[in-house]
Amino acid sequence: MSYDEAEIKERGAPTAEEQSPDHKPAPEQKDDQSKRADEKPDAEKKQQDEQDKTRKTSSPWIKVIGIVVLVLAIAGGVYYYFATKDQESTDDAYTDGRALTISPKVSGYVVDLVVDDNQRVKAGDVLARIDPRDYVVARDQARANLEIAQAQKRSAELGAAIARKNFPARLQQAQGQAQQARGQLFQAQTDYNRQHAIAKGATTQQSIDQSTAQLQLAQGQVEAADAAVMQAMPVKDNIAQSDTQVSQIDGQVAQAQAQLDQAELNINYATITAPQDGWITKRNIERGNYLQPGASIFSIVTPEVWITANFKESQLARMHSGQQVTIELDAYPNLKLVGHVDSIQLGSGSKFTAFPPENATGNFVKIVQRVPVKIIIDRGMDPAVPLPLGISVVPTVMLK
Repeated sequence: MSYDEAEIKERGAPTAEEQSPDHKPAPEQKDDQSKRADEKPDAEKKQQDEQDKTRKTSSPWIKVIGIVVLVLAIAGGVYYYFATKDQESTDDAYTDGRALTISPKVSGYVVDLVVDDNQRVKAGDVLARIDPRDYVVARDQARANLEIAQAQKRSAELGAAIARKNFPARLQQAQGQAQQARGQLFQAQTDYNRQHAIAKGATTQQSIDQSTAQLQLAQGQVEAADAAVMQAMPVKDNIAQSDTQVSQIDGQVAQAQAQLDQAELNINYATITAPQDGWITKRNIERGNYLQPGASIFSIVTPEVWITANFKESQLARMHSGQQVTIELDAYPNLKLVGHVDSIQLGSGSKFTAFPPENATGNFVKIVQRVPVKIIIDRGMDPAVPLPLGISVVPTVMLK
């Protein structure tokens, strides 16, 4: 045997002699192979028998478990139906409330900013201050104008009081002067008649001329006196004119007083205060900003919070005010609130949009509308847990 054949035999491979057609295996080797061939089918059969036995044993249990699961599912469905048939719920619901917009009434630079974002304030608390110096000057000027108008009014009132005495006295004086002028006219007329009636030798031409001049003068005085009487006759009208001047100055005094009041209001407006209790949000100012009247500088969220739930129109058939509501909050799963239906809005949400749909035009596709329902929170609130506006909630309305 060569070296290669010995190596092959050592490895277990058949030698050239074993590979020859005339070579026959030893009897012991043939018996081992037959024994292993017989043992293999027996093992597979035994394993198959065990699997069949296990399948037959577990098959009844699988059926039982399936039946139990089916029964539980049916029972759960029946229970859910009877438990929720008198309830309506929606996840299209949010916390709602009032947010007041704070705007200045006067312009000016911000010299003091007292509050910060999300700070709790009470009604009357100072939020910010605008430089008031311009308004203080305007107030002082308005006060001086008021004092001038009041002095003019006092003077006019005194003039009216004097007029009530003077105008009747002037009429009497004019009438007296007219009477005196007529007396002088009578005397002048008598002298004139006498001088012209006697013989010329009994008088002088100078006396005649003088009597003529005295008559003419007396006639002029009577005419002047009558004119003065006519001028003094409207006593009531003259007094009314004086009273009118007083009324006119009264208007000036009222105008000056209004300007003073407005100036004082502007000084008060320079201090911006909170109109209600709440929390500061959306702060839009800083110290040194120049503010214009009407510009939004703060928003105050009031403590009053409710739920706005947008139910489908098909959920409103049995819903009405006063029904109890349980409320779950996505932000606070452990906080359970209880409330009641306050009111149902008289109109769907789409009806009050900027551009409501026009269903009478074009092709129509029916869309289930949603109607806002206001829900008031009765109990369950935690003072330590804030409820921001707009967070999602799930209300469930008890229809009974």
